[in-house]
Amino acid sequence: MTGQMTDRPEPVFAAPWHAQVFALTVHLNESGLFAWPDWAERFGAGLKARGLAKELDGGEDYFSVWLEVLEGYLAELGQAEPAEVERFRAAWEAAYLATPHGEPVHLQASA
Repeated sequence: MTGQMTDRPEPVFAAPWHAQVFALTVHLNESGLFAWPDWAERFGAGLKARGLAKELDGGEDYFSVWLEVLEGYLAELGQAEPAEVERFRAAWEAAYLATPHGEPVHLQASA
């Protein structure tokens, strides 16, 4: 035996943030914030508006639309104002860019 695992399954998500936004959406649904059919309708419309098909493999384009639709839906529900979401996004980007490679990223408490 060579010591290498050859039966290792492929990752379900291409990037960690894909898994995180998926898990967050499932959690919000299971918490009762919205019904899954309402989410699915909005997400399908978001994909269609960008000329993407539901059969996509779950790559970057797919999850970019997923995040955009989730942010819009949360704003519609009064749960996440767009200006506040943008403020946090910019704070995370600044923290990421200021963090040395390989080190954990920390968001300042003022964000």
